[in-house]
Amino acid sequence: MQTHRRSKAKHISKCLELAILFEVGADKPGNVNLVVGFEGTRYEHFLASAVAAAPSFEWAAERGIAVSRGEIHVSDVGLGHIIKDCVADINAWQEGGNTLLGTVILLSPIAVAAGMTPAKEECIFEIPKLRENLKRVVESTTPEDAVNIYEAIKIANPNGLGKAPELDINDPNSKRRILEEKISLYQIFKIAEKYDMVCSEWVNNYPITFDVAYPSLMENIRKTKELNVAIVHTFLKVLAEYPDTFIARKVDIEKAREVSSMAKEVLRLGGLETSRGRESLRRFDHELRKSSNLLNPGTTADIIAAALALSVLSGYRP
Repeated sequence: MQTHRRSKAKHISKCLELAILFEVGADKPGNVNLVVGFEGTRYEHFLASAVAAAPSFEWAAERGIAVSRGEIHVSDVGLGHIIKDCVADINAWQEGGNTLLGTVILLSPIAVAAGMTPAKEECIFEIPKLRENLKRVVESTTPEDAVNIYEAIKIANPNGLGKAPELDINDPNSKRRILEEKISLYQIFKIAEKYDMVCSEWVNNYPITFDVAYPSLMENIRKTKELNVAIVHTFLKVLAEYPDTFIARKVDIEKAREVSSMAKEVLRLGGLETSRGRESLRRFDHELRKSSNLLNPGTTADIIAAALALSVLSGYRP
């Protein structure tokens, strides 16, 4: 039984690590990829980060398995601590700054939920059941989880954090209030959902990931038979429909909407499947990389990584 348990947890971790590698390897506009990086942040930093994150994903899956066997309650998973340790490990393995904070925040609960979910043969997970468990995981988070997330964000030190209207991370009283007033991580993200797409995904049971990005990704894989094309087109679809909150925080919401309109135009012209689409995508990528990469659609990339995680967990293999 212990061998099966370790095998399942390791399998889940591999799925999530592979999803991150797929995501960063795709030629998405405005993002770091194999040939283009940002100042101080390059492709190899993301590769190191993916490998560094894997043990935390494995532990998250172990905790989910423990929940499924009645050994611990779902509120005792320690999700915030898992995320904080994961971010610290990522920082220890590379010097490229914040690479995966949003991705880790999205994928860690998925790892727990997968651990809670029975798998078919060859460790393939049913997505609807995994989503049910995911809702349980995020809604059962605690004030201690929230404090650990604040510490994880401090470690990652992301750009464009901005100032929160309530319980701001830079306010030294925030962590004390969270513990004294017993404010859960779910409640914290409920406050932030209006201006942060990752938080919005958490508190609304990942609607963009499950209802838009994942089905689009699988359909594009089926249609094009090329993973890079499928990822890029799914990235463009999500970006076209949902202005990137990372851009909105760093610049403003109007610029984020302008970027979404440009993504929609690239898709209208055929994306990577037509010469006009490819030329439009090249110009779009160039536009996003101007102005010190302020227009990097980083939150969209996080959601694509989560959709890829679902794809690999449900059996996709290249």
